[in-house]
Amino acid sequence: MRKLLLSLVAVLFLAGVTLAVEAVFVKYDGEKKELTVKEGDKENTYKVTDKTKVSILDKDGNAKEAELKVLEKAKGGKTKLDITTDKDVATEIKVKLKK
Repeated sequence: MRKLLLSLVAVLFLAGVTLAVEAVFVKYDGEKKELTVKEGDKENTYKVTDKTKVSILDKDGNAKEAELKVLEKAKGGKTKLDITTDKDVATEIKVKLKK
């Protein structure tokens, strides 16, 4: 019983460290490698690194690997993103482009 309880606590802790958020794209600064998104009513800025995985989601939800240049083409206020973060660093970005 004790092992089960400790396992549950560990899983909840790890789930709290990495958060996945659906957000609306605001802007991307390629020089600073910063992504600004709107989550609900507030804007947040995340750092983007070379390890950040970027993919494009089609209408069926299938992911296709992409480069950071996709963010430069995104339209502010209209493009939706699924972002997985670790504190203030984006680890995975899924771009939902409208066709």
